[in-house]
Amino acid sequence: MKPIILTLIGNDKPGLIESLAQKVYSIEGNWLSSNFSHMAGQFAGFVELNIPADKHQGFVEYLNSHPDLTIHSVSTESADESSDNVAQIEIIGNDKPGIVQELTSVLHGFNINIVKFTSGCESAPNWGSLLFKAQATVTIPEGFDTDQLTGALEGVANDLVVDVTIK
Repeated sequence: MKPIILTLIGNDKPGLIESLAQKVYSIEGNWLSSNFSHMAGQFAGFVELNIPADKHQGFVEYLNSHPDLTIHSVSTESADESSDNVAQIEIIGNDKPGIVQELTSVLHGFNINIVKFTSGCESAPNWGSLLFKAQATVTIPEGFDTDQLTGALEGVANDLVVDVTIK
């Protein structure tokens, strides 16, 4: 089996995931993980698959000719698992331009890798303004001082609430 990562985008409509899943099944591939979203009328997502090595080229040709999706594929080798700890960071605050840039700049300053990041805005109860929420899964080195990270993240804006949980 050969690992492959796909990014997908196209006009949202029923059957997009099914068409891809059907092709993966037909070539005896294995669907490992995925994440899909509807954004601004578009379907977007990414998928991690294992494809039999002898069917890899034909699968890539199928991806390049998919009628409804623009698909980018990257073949990869299995990654070594890191010995770093995983931390969950939750951020909530009044929405304003630059929050993601400020947060990622702090994480980069500590040389912390983001392995998953989700964010969105919703109406704040009782205020009527937008509330920004984000969840990040990051890897941190053994013995890292998370209080220092929490302080730095809270320091980027005085209206953010930050919670860091090490797992």
